[in-house]
Amino acid sequence: MMPFASDYMEGAHEKILSKLQEMNHIPQIGYGADEICEAAKEKIRKACGCPEAEIFFTVGGTQTNTIVIDSMLQNYEGVISAATGHINCHESGAIEFTGHKVITVPGYEGKLRGEDIEKTLETFWSDGTFEHMVFPGMVYISFPTEYGTIYSEEELKEISAVCGKYNIPLFADGARLGYALASDRCDITLEKLAEYCDVFYIGGTKVGALFGEAVVFTKRNMPKHFLTHVKQHGGLLAKGWLLGLQFDVLFTDNLYMEIAEHAILMAKYMRAELEKRGCRIFLDSPTNQQFLILENRKLKELDGKVAYSVWEKFDDTHTVVRFATSWATRREDIDALLTYF
Repeated sequence: MMPFASDYMEGAHEKILSKLQEMNHIPQIGYGADEICEAAKEKIRKACGCPEAEIFFTVGGTQTNTIVIDSMLQNYEGVISAATGHINCHESGAIEFTGHKVITVPGYEGKLRGEDIEKTLETFWSDGTFEHMVFPGMVYISFPTEYGTIYSEEELKEISAVCGKYNIPLFADGARLGYALASDRCDITLEKLAEYCDVFYIGGTKVGALFGEAVVFTKRNMPKHFLTHVKQHGGLLAKGWLLGLQFDVLFTDNLYMEIAEHAILMAKYMRAELEKRGCRIFLDSPTNQQFLILENRKLKELDGKVAYSVWEKFDDTHTVVRFATSWATRREDIDALLTYF
């Protein structure tokens, strides 16, 4: 089956597999307290232009979102998210499972606006009964969003300013971060992300690693005893060096950006060729996620042959579906897909 359902369908980049084989029989200290992890952290600090950054490697996106949000919020606080945000729609209520409400506000092609966040905060604090309600204690964004869209620097700066005004942290979910940064429409760098966000993570699972994410706390604000929080949530890997090794490879010789740029090139090629064949694009995504409006009968033709993600109903006879390229997508994979259109 052609692999376009998501960007984590393949294993890992060959350089990671080679390094894992090389280090396989060399014993390492557990839980990420090893030299490999420290070397990877230093490379990430340098890439982010943030020498004071505190970094922790975790095993996956949902675990990372849950751990970061739960550890940074008080038990009476919730997290602001776009209604279409990943934590609200695609994480099985993991945030609510920790006791924190996801406070939704309207999103625009997946993105939040600073003015809507400020309105939500103003409404809460101006209500004389606010102590009887869930306090908004954090703002969550995904970069790129669930619709493959990206924030401009101006948009991110505006959201960051609102968070600063109300003294709450801004958290960016970077599960697909490489594919945002590699887009030719992106005017944000890792350095800018570190400047505007209080915490974000660099996704590895979807960008070339077997598994793993790198959480970056940018303001010396890592919660006290963060390792203990991670362990309480079942996210602490005994063989933590496996995580550090993968990020060490990804942040050597610009590999992370190189493979992300490849995914963007493949997405551009796929979209252009599908448009030539009369396919309707649902929205303008500049990243590796492309959304099409397809007839339901066309989906029946693809079933069992092409792996894709159903996104939402468009009308009674059409559905919005997602085709995602990845670091491993080959042109011949796309050419094979095109034979069905």
